[in-house]
Amino acid sequence: MEAVVVAANAAPVTSGSGLGSSYWRMWWAGAIDSVGDGAWTAALPLLTITITTDPRLVALVSAAAYLPWLLVSLPAGVLVDRRPRLALMWRTQLVQLVVVGTVTVVVLVDAASVPVLAALVFVLGCCEVVFGNAAQSVLPELVPRELLARANGNQYASQVTGEFFLGPPVGSLLFLASAAVPFGVDTVSFAVSAALLAGIRRHGQGGSRALALPVRQAIGEGLRWLAGHRLLRALAVLLGVNNFCNQLGQATLVLLATERLGVSHAGYGLLLSAAAAGSVLGGLVNPRVVARIGRRAALLTALTCSAAAYLAAGLAADPVTLAALLAVNGFAVTLWNIVTVTLRQETVPPALLGRVTSVYRMLGWGLLPLGSLTGGLVAHGIDLRAPLPLAGGLRALALAVAVPVLWRELGSRQPRPETTGPAASGSQRPA
Repeated sequence: MEAVVVAANAAPVTSGSGLGSSYWRMWWAGAIDSVGDGAWTAALPLLTITITTDPRLVALVSAAAYLPWLLVSLPAGVLVDRRPRLALMWRTQLVQLVVVGTVTVVVLVDAASVPVLAALVFVLGCCEVVFGNAAQSVLPELVPRELLARANGNQYASQVTGEFFLGPPVGSLLFLASAAVPFGVDTVSFAVSAALLAGIRRHGQGGSRALALPVRQAIGEGLRWLAGHRLLRALAVLLGVNNFCNQLGQATLVLLATERLGVSHAGYGLLLSAAAAGSVLGGLVNPRVVARIGRRAALLTALTCSAAAYLAAGLAADPVTLAALLAVNGFAVTLWNIVTVTLRQETVPPALLGRVTSVYRMLGWGLLPLGSLTGGLVAHGIDLRAPLPLAGGLRALALAVAVPVLWRELGSRQPRPETTGPAASGSQRPA
């Protein structure tokens, strides 16, 4: 086991070239949690369509999961900069355990309804805001700066493998056996993950200046820092547009797959897994792509491929074609995350990282619920296929507007030479 020496708000120095035992304990916690989340990802929409097939109501449940990114992201950032980040992570997971356990009971007693699901999913989303912010902010405390790309990539590969590759088929198959079982699996995964995180030795804390400031002033520091950084500001706005389009296209995907393309409930989990294969592949090869072509070309390639994939997905005549196009999008999202997440971790001062990340992700994720609701309205009012090409067209338009800024700001920024492992962070939506 490698010795780890930690200074407050600084990456640990390891005795070897590895990432350290604390990092790998967090990696295992995330890997286990991701399998449970994958089961949830497949089971929740399947449960929802047993209650209603109205695209607007299906989208409402999806929107409830992401509304917290708009409502609580900013105070969550202050919390992440004020409290030990690892402790926040495992305590938040205990709350998530209770919420998902409640969903399990609700399903068992046949009390599930759209309002009940929306309320529980909203609380779960609030927890995810805190957990996701803390997880991205704590990483520079656990690994050296030059290994951030590899550390992000390892986490991304395990997360995508569990959440989108292994978990969904397990969740859909378990749902066929008993609707409550996949939610029970997710409950257990939260318990194991929280136990692993709680066993990690304390590594630093949020910035001491944030501890002394009133909440509003602490939030203001994060807002001003991001507003003054042209590149990260532009990326945050572009992320917001892209994630709006992501939810616009995918909020009613379960209905398109099951009602229009004839995918079974079990096959829906496999569809999600096939789509995740592109992300897993991206986690393995995209670090070298970025090192070879540079950050600017990588971002523009990612945005172009994603827009094209959505445009074509709306015309997919069969599940295989749809899965392949979603895989292309997953590969592109990985490429985006390689550049943007690592760039943010490298650039933002440690004492501000939680608050700047919260502002960045509020701008980037705050439009997710609106995207879900828009997707539901478009699918209901036009056609189940319509949201996907509409999302692709909007992404292409956003890319055309953003190209001048990205070209200028990223022209002199090149990735670090660390290319020994996968690199990215996040999920199948950009982070």
